[in-house]
Amino acid sequence: MTANSEKDIKYLKAIGRVVALALKKMMKDAKPGMTTAELDHIGKEFLEKEGAKPAPQAMYKFPGATCISISPVIAHGIPGGHILREGELINIDVSAEMDGYFADTGGSMVVSKRVPELEKLLEATRSALAKAVHIAKAGQPLNIIGKAIQQEAKQNGFNVIYDLTGHGIGHKLHEEPSEVFNYYKSKDRRILAEGLVLAIEPFLTAGKGHVVEKKDGWSLQTVDKTIAAQFEHTIIVTKNEPIILTL
Repeated sequence: MTANSEKDIKYLKAIGRVVALALKKMMKDAKPGMTTAELDHIGKEFLEKEGAKPAPQAMYKFPGATCISISPVIAHGIPGGHILREGELINIDVSAEMDGYFADTGGSMVVSKRVPELEKLLEATRSALAKAVHIAKAGQPLNIIGKAIQQEAKQNGFNVIYDLTGHGIGHKLHEEPSEVFNYYKSKDRRILAEGLVLAIEPFLTAGKGHVVEKKDGWSLQTVDKTIAAQFEHTIIVTKNEPIILTL
């Protein structure tokens, strides 16, 4: 969608704040010994208390309020009986709807431990998100986002996941532009418009950069079962610095 009124911005900021706080709480509360279903319940309870509806369930009948992925799964992981372990690399993705507006955010973390190899990947992915977000300005080509992400990944010795992209968002969880690539696609001629609402979500990996769907019909893991990380913000594009809705 294009946010072209103060009402749009107000409501997008409201749902952006809610999903950001839900993610922050889930990442803080994730501890060894708890199940991913228990962690998902924490997120669902918080969202509902704030008056928001979990988007994966509302839009796609996903079997969880949030997506919790255990490496090498990097997206659409189903919360369940998996017991979190110290030093485990996980990703939490939170999206929700409130008053007809959607926001989407996510982050990867290591459970209750610092692992240098994993911390390097996390820091590179955070940096890729920051650079992509701040380079997204009205009038610029959309593919500048993927270029920034791919360059940051390469400089840090990682690869992007080519099969996973960011997306437009606003009145639905997924809107046009349907694919915000995490790599430079020279033939992509789309231009960023002022007010465009985007979910930018770099996925970085130590492996080949492709994923495969597991038998559950949802979970996406790296084809070579290598580590991967994701961080995500929902933003409103402007001529200058973007409005980051999910800080």
